[in-house]
Amino acid sequence: MDTSLVSSQTVELLSQITGQKLTQKNLTPPVIFLANLVTVLLGVIFVDGIVAESEKQRLLTTLYRFSNPESDVRKLTHLMIKGVKENQVYKQVNSLLALAAPLSESEKLLLISFGYEMSAADSEIDPHEKKYLQILAKHLGIKPQHLAILEAGFTHQENVEPIALDEVHFLLNPARFQELDTIFVKAASDMLATLPAKPKHKITKPHRNVSYGELKKFQEYRKQVDNCCYQLFQIIQDCTNRGFLPHTLIEEVEEISQKVKSQQFRLAVLGEFSQGKSTLLNALLGEEIQPVREIPCSGMVTVLKYGTQKRVVCRYKDGREEEIPFEQYQLKATISEDAALGCLSDELADDEIDEIVFEHPDLELCSSGVEIVDSPGLNEHPDRTAITQKLLKDTDAVIFLTNASRSLTQVERDLLQDVRTQLNHGKENEPANNLFVVGNFIDLVRSEKGREQVQQRIERFVQGQNPIVAGENRVHFISAQAALDAILRGTEDDYLKAFQNFTQSIDKFLTFDSGKLKIKHFITQINRVLQKSLDGFYQFEDILKGKIKISEAEKQKILENIGEASGRDIKIKNLAGIQQKEVIKEATDSWTKWRDELKENITQQSKHWDSLHSPVFSQDKLIKDYINKFTGTISKEIDVWGNKQLRDVILLKSIEDLDAKIADELNAIQSEFQSIDMHIQTNLSQQLKLSINGINDDFMGFGGVGGGLGIGALAAGLMVFTGLGFIAVIVASVVAAIAGSFGFGMLDFDGLKDKIKGKVIEIGFQKFNESMDKNKLPAKLDEMIGSVFENRVESASRVIAQAIALYENLLEQQEKAHNETLEQREAEKMWIYQKRQELEQVQNGLEVILSKCTSDSKN
Repeated sequence: MDTSLVSSQTVELLSQITGQKLTQKNLTPPVIFLANLVTVLLGVIFVDGIVAESEKQRLLTTLYRFSNPESDVRKLTHLMIKGVKENQVYKQVNSLLALAAPLSESEKLLLISFGYEMSAADSEIDPHEKKYLQILAKHLGIKPQHLAILEAGFTHQENVEPIALDEVHFLLNPARFQELDTIFVKAASDMLATLPAKPKHKITKPHRNVSYGELKKFQEYRKQVDNCCYQLFQIIQDCTNRGFLPHTLIEEVEEISQKVKSQQFRLAVLGEFSQGKSTLLNALLGEEIQPVREIPCSGMVTVLKYGTQKRVVCRYKDGREEEIPFEQYQLKATISEDAALGCLSDELADDEIDEIVFEHPDLELCSSGVEIVDSPGLNEHPDRTAITQKLLKDTDAVIFLTNASRSLTQVERDLLQDVRTQLNHGKENEPANNLFVVGNFIDLVRSEKGREQVQQRIERFVQGQNPIVAGENRVHFISAQAALDAILRGTEDDYLKAFQNFTQSIDKFLTFDSGKLKIKHFITQINRVLQKSLDGFYQFEDILKGKIKISEAEKQKILENIGEASGRDIKIKNLAGIQQKEVIKEATDSWTKWRDELKENITQQSKHWDSLHSPVFSQDKLIKDYINKFTGTISKEIDVWGNKQLRDVILLKSIEDLDAKIADELNAIQSEFQSIDMHIQTNLSQQLKLSINGINDDFMGFGGVGGGLGIGALAAGLMVFTGLGFIAVIVASVVAAIAGSFGFGMLDFDGLKDKIKGKVIEIGFQKFNESMDKNKLPAKLDEMIGSVFENRVESASRVIAQAIALYENLLEQQEKAHNETLEQREAEKMWIYQKRQELEQVQNGLEVILSKCTSDSKN
């Protein structure tokens, strides 16, 4: 609908009809369509001069489906019925054309469809009513052959023109009515159900999946890396059994092996409700698995992954897990139709399910190592911020889906900006390399010029002066349904080719951009353990050759160093415990002060909140707009406090201090190692350095806070802990609070908006405070801060444990060599030489894998 075509004549006409002094901003798309619908239906009723009881009932039934009892829209509907009837607007061609001017071709056809439905209320279409609809359709530019399809649908005729039927189904596609409201989407869906069905294409070939060749190649590399890891494990295990190497190397290689085996690419799909996310996933998977409906469908996060057998696991918010029959999957993963059409956020907030995990052995994308995370529609979701932060954690790539048949909504633009920032770890103005923007429903834009305009609009925002995405092939235009149909039929068409171009870009990005880094990281970790093993061999060889000899005094010194290292471990834990308590107290005081000032801060910011919706005609949408503003503002405030105050001010100094003290203790151990190295010609300090480097890479690096705390991680945690599910309750509370207190005839719209805004803030804060108390936020805050300190203590303890193991292994090697005969020593040398050769073979194998992986990414 093009509201810019609303003329002053239309505003004056609707003011006359309703008896209200309206302005152009009051004429929202639903109001305009409703005015047209009332006019057309009354025209059908009165044209034959006979008003049947069934027609009266059909009139109210049809109109009431677009409003709730006691709502202002229902009152408006009654005013329109009265005004149109008294002014006989349905007889005035110019008035009809002025009302219908903003309507799209699809909306005009839906409008006439309701006219035919009304005419057929008594089981047959009256000739006068039919003639009226034909004349009106001609003025509106509707093709006669399209009218024939509508008549056939309501008179149950089977023989229709295939081309016209296809065009009507195209024009009444529910996705074309999302701008109006979900109720209109449902109305279009119901209308299609009454018309003759499009003939189903006969499947003559078995369906085939889209191929993911590069991902399969990556999985081969991963398996080769895992095989090298296993070979290294076998060598180290043999050596530790014979006392050649420290036992901690076994633990290290097992940990790396587990990471390699469990490696998965995580692909998240985001977007508003009814953008075709479920259909897109079905096309990606090559099978109709996700539930699909024209109205909002997915109610919670769904994870699709590879499994050896088909099974579904429900994970609940209270921590429970339950395996459910496969047949219940679509039921569990779908919100109710009533919720989709009404209080959507209420059902989403009350749902006990946190996520549903779907495992399947035959989904090609998942079997290629990809875990797909399907989000619920986020435009009305009460936990939108918390959910996006949860979805984007450890995500390799994100697909953002929008409707290509219309421009990006402001909600979508805001969401894209937020996703970009989160993917860039808090950096607001840098494009995201792993974000793909996909325009769906491109088949609904039939003209070539229209497609060019759509692509230019989306690309201008996504890749313009302040780009959202970076990299090649990050913006695509597809028809997920048309691609899925082609996949299931086993046929080729332009829609499938466009979809394959999109999947190939995902395939290549995951493999070469993300996958290459993963392979390189795994190889670096394995090489580190491998080098420690080689150093251990060289050390034992030197002991066997008599190059390293440990006196009793030096042995005693080593034993003392072991004791001191254990003491340093305890010292670090005590220091961390003291600082943790201080930080928790400071954070709690800061949070309390922030919370006391929050309401005033948001009240000031609310002066800039705005909405296009009318407080009279679209009060529910206005309330939801303000609630979204409230949610967004409070989320931003939490984010600012978590990242700026908690992390950068409170935690930064304390963690830097703790890191410095940990570094001092490790440096002391390193110095003791260097002293031993100088006396007995070992390289213990070099081996310990490898351990410290390993901790740096895996965690945070001593002296560097950014990686350890995780930019945005604390604020994300706060959002998850507070939740914002209470937001759904605000809707009902605000409606109840203002019901009957603001008269329908009141024309001070700005005054009404301010009062509604005030109620949203008042009730919002009440529910927010209740939610924080319910979720025991202080305890959760302690838990989050504690985890930061615990991670550092565990990292330091691991290094110290490896240092002690190096000491112990040195003494064990010395004792072993001392007790062996000359022949046994020679045999040990030969055995070590053999194992060293095996280690070098593993090392060469890793170099070959890295070389191939790097070479493939350049081709």
